[in-house]
Amino acid sequence: MDNIRPSSELRNHYNEIASLCRESKEPVFITVHGRGDTAILDIHTYQKMEKELALYRMLALSEEQFQQGETAPAGEVFGDILGELESEG
Repeated sequence: MDNIRPSSELRNHYNEIASLCRESKEPVFITVHGRGDTAILDIHTYQKMEKELALYRMLALSEEQFQQGETAPAGEVFGDILGELESEG
């Protein structure tokens, strides 16, 4: 369900909107003069979305490379992936 709030509520009820974002893990859409203007997310949901997007980009690139015949042994690929994950964690 979309949470849509006018910008005046953001000014006057920030804590309530921030809590709603954290609890629902969904964006709250802010309107200005009845038109969509901004979407607000809690930081953890935003960071999760960033990681998912990076994964989708990696998968798309991998698919493109596969289609072009650019392949590598599975052990090498998974070793690279594990190395990347360990350096991020």
